[in-house]
Amino acid sequence: MLNRKAFTVVEIFVVVLIVGVLLAIAVPIMRGRIDAARWVEGRTMAENLARSLREYAQEQGTQGSYGEGQPSLTQMGLSTGDLTGHHFEYTNFFWTTDYQDGRQPPLNFSITVTAPEGISSPSVMTLDNKDEWRRERR
Repeated sequence: MLNRKAFTVVEIFVVVLIVGVLLAIAVPIMRGRIDAARWVEGRTMAENLARSLREYAQEQGTQGSYGEGQPSLTQMGLSTGDLTGHHFEYTNFFWTTDYQDGRQPPLNFSITVTAPEGISSPSVMTLDNKDEWRRERR
């Protein structure tokens, strides 16, 4: 018998095949986890914006500015830097507001957050005045 000191081509092929299958399974899973971690930043910023909207409505009431993109960041005591992070920036956020005295709650709002480049899924998330998130794909 010959003394074997090397792997055969078949053995190497089987190992490469197994590694390829594991990578094909692991990469999409890891991509989803990375996107979810990045979305934490966007969601946190949107929740801070929601808090500022509520405070503005409490202070201003019917005297405030409401509508699409209203009130402005400046009116809420924020700056673009407050909505700028590692992955998200203020251009990823859009909000609409509606205030009616006597309605419960008097302030209705919707904050839409668009995923920046590099985040594949979901592409859009929306936070409403009930603190409920909706995921959308566009």
